[in-house]
Amino acid sequence: MKRLATALLLAVAGLIPVQAQPLKPTPPLIVISIDAFRADFLDRGLTPNLSALAREGARATAMHPSFPAHTFPNHFTLVTGLRPDHHGLVANSMLDPTVAADPFTKTTNSYADPRWWNGGTPLWVTAQKAGKPAASFAWPGSDVTIQGGKAAYLSPWRADHTAAEGAAMALNWLDLPARLRPAITFLYLDEVDEAGHSFGPNSAEVNAALRKVDAAIGTLVAGLKKRGLYGRTNLIVLSDHGLADMKKGQMVVLDELVDTSRFRLLYYGPTAGIAPLPGQEEAVTKALAGRHAHATCWRKTEIPPYLHFGAHPRVPAIVCAADEGWRLVTRQAVATWAKENPGDHGYGPDAASMDALFLARGPAFRRGVTLKPFDNVDVYPLLANLAGLRPEKNDGDLATFKPALK
Repeated sequence: MKRLATALLLAVAGLIPVQAQPLKPTPPLIVISIDAFRADFLDRGLTPNLSALAREGARATAMHPSFPAHTFPNHFTLVTGLRPDHHGLVANSMLDPTVAADPFTKTTNSYADPRWWNGGTPLWVTAQKAGKPAASFAWPGSDVTIQGGKAAYLSPWRADHTAAEGAAMALNWLDLPARLRPAITFLYLDEVDEAGHSFGPNSAEVNAALRKVDAAIGTLVAGLKKRGLYGRTNLIVLSDHGLADMKKGQMVVLDELVDTSRFRLLYYGPTAGIAPLPGQEEAVTKALAGRHAHATCWRKTEIPPYLHFGAHPRVPAIVCAADEGWRLVTRQAVATWAKENPGDHGYGPDAASMDALFLARGPAFRRGVTLKPFDNVDVYPLLANLAGLRPEKNDGDLATFKPALK
């Protein structure tokens, strides 16, 4: 009676769907994203718990991020199986006059407007509609109502959240009564990214962040074992992109190519999104389109096919990509910096520094498998398969994981 009352209270609160015939239970699935964990960070000998997961299951030599290798586009790709050009989250900062006058960023009020996000259906929404509760700790976008839904259990992103908190929260959710327990749990951990931007990928601070995140993974594994869940839980650990070493002074200054008063700069760094002001389209395009020293700029209709980018209306008229290790800037942007970030991301999937982590361990996976590099759109059909859900239309291919699945 007490469990039924709890379930009804949660359903009334909108935390779990009232479903007459929920899908057949599947092994618990936990998906952990470690922002900016480059694939080769695993080989530094600093992450014994992650290395153990790799030995006990499958590891990819590299997972290629979608372009651009930014946090929001790639996290939404991982849970929808759609490339940014299809789901509409085309950058961490983007413009869409049909949604808001100001650009989308994680710090603006328009961030929570569902119209930014409704180009794709994240797996937690699919799960909720199928009667399978989902949980999210800080995963980008999970605090927004998308396609009419959210995760059942939600701990929104905070600037001060920690990997240790994420591990503890996941275990707390798994302590719920079995019928209320999340079928899928998403954890987003950003310590490595924060250290990487501030100190660079080869810094002592990044190594410390790797140890801290690995310790949290160890806590989670120990907790699963204590609860008798480790042997029957599928664990996926991945990242959205890698991290490049940025040398001081390696900047392509856009002011030296074109009058910056002629366009709106939507984002800058390894890539730049440029929206010419009305009446300035021809002048800006003529000045920028083509190859420059340490960067290339394209009209959106001429972006190379291998980037799978340029069709969505939110892709700006001109997209520039710097050579690996370089960044695109304006003099005004440089003037506002406290310092140049010694670590950054955003390059194309062909840049080795952008290679992302992928590990999978659990009852669905063979032991000791090494997968060839693959695109991160393939993760979504894998997650849907593990959760026993019918995937939405997507750009991925489950066959990528055939060598690793039992």
